[in-house]
Amino acid sequence: MNRDIFIKNLTGDRIGISPKGRCANELTAEEFEKTYENFFDMIFEIAATDVSSLTGYGEFNEDNIAPFATFEEFVRETFNEEQEGYWHNWTQMFDTTFLKKDYFDKIYAKIMEYAPFCEGQRYLANNNTFFVNMIADDAGKTYCADWGRAGIMDYLMDFAILDLNKPYLLVPEKLCGYAKRKNIVITNFRERFLCMAYFKGLHTLMWHASIDDIESCESITRSMNELEERINRLVD
Repeated sequence: MNRDIFIKNLTGDRIGISPKGRCANELTAEEFEKTYENFFDMIFEIAATDVSSLTGYGEFNEDNIAPFATFEEFVRETFNEEQEGYWHNWTQMFDTTFLKKDYFDKIYAKIMEYAPFCEGQRYLANNNTFFVNMIADDAGKTYCADWGRAGIMDYLMDFAILDLNKPYLLVPEKLCGYAKRKNIVITNFRERFLCMAYFKGLHTLMWHASIDDIESCESITRSMNELEERINRLVD
């Protein structure tokens, strides 16, 4: 089944699949400050989708199945060098690119440390909420325009991607205030957010290293290095 049709059937009329409007990447920091709750509302609307008929974790495959039995398996297979396709034998990059083994091992260890907190967190996630993939309509409501990497995982993944994309927008800081105002309880917020952010950050770092995009590699590394201190300030 076509992915957009699958998502439409899964979410009903709550999620716009073919939105029209302005690319969210064009928003200034000032405009985001005024409209960020619309982005947060969108992510929580996606996460509210009933996925009880679906099993597993991970990005949907071509059959729209989340293929991994546990979240930990999703992580391990994402970084498995024996997988087929683009990432086959990817560890060779340690010797040829910006990506270095000691740094990879450090971040991977953090992911696995926090992974138990994400087991059981099974929600529909767009998993590609970079601003270039989102649309804001004239009324300010926001939509995801690309569902190619959607899957079942912790919904905090979509917030972590927002922050990875533009950390200066202070997404987790805003999310804490938003959740308090909306009476939304996010259990184990620190561990879950860090796990999602390190997971997506490390995989995104691998991609940019593979194409020799040094500027992006440096930006992603700086963001991950600063993240734990930022999150600790929120929960202290």
